[in-house]
Amino acid sequence: MADQHPEPVAERAGVRLGVDVGEARVGLAASDPDALVATPVMTLRRDVKRRSDLRMLIKIARDREARVIYVGLPLSLSGGETASTQKARDYADALAQKLAAAELPTAVHLVDERLSTVSAAEKMRASGVEARDQRSRIDQAAAMEILTQALEIRRSQGREPGEPVIPDS
Repeated sequence: MADQHPEPVAERAGVRLGVDVGEARVGLAASDPDALVATPVMTLRRDVKRRSDLRMLIKIARDREARVIYVGLPLSLSGGETASTQKARDYADALAQKLAAAELPTAVHLVDERLSTVSAAEKMRASGVEARDQRSRIDQAAAMEILTQALEIRRSQGREPGEPVIPDS
């Protein structure tokens, strides 16, 4: 009988994280290792001074061996930039810098998140979540919307969506 070798297993896509950056909170969602399904992870308190939210994101990226983190980029409905857009860019830059300093090979991409929070709120309402209970989960739901959209683009176009954030050397 001839020596039979099994076909090599295709490399898994790897975990992706979705991040919704707000003024007071940061929502986080993660994919499975095959980058097929997004699930909520947590909501972090935004910590502009001590950056504990960024430290926690680095820890989660390391623990989950995340390959890519998609940070939502809140453009205006016409596609223009706003004050919130610049804040998201600054956050993504700081995240990319911290990932590089931690020597993690995790890429950061900014992805268009127009209406992600609105869509998340509508889905929560449709599933019966009371408006007063939405606040604690809306950031995670928005992060799931960002991640789900990015995963769909990745599958359909065969490329990482969004704008890569390159850390300063």
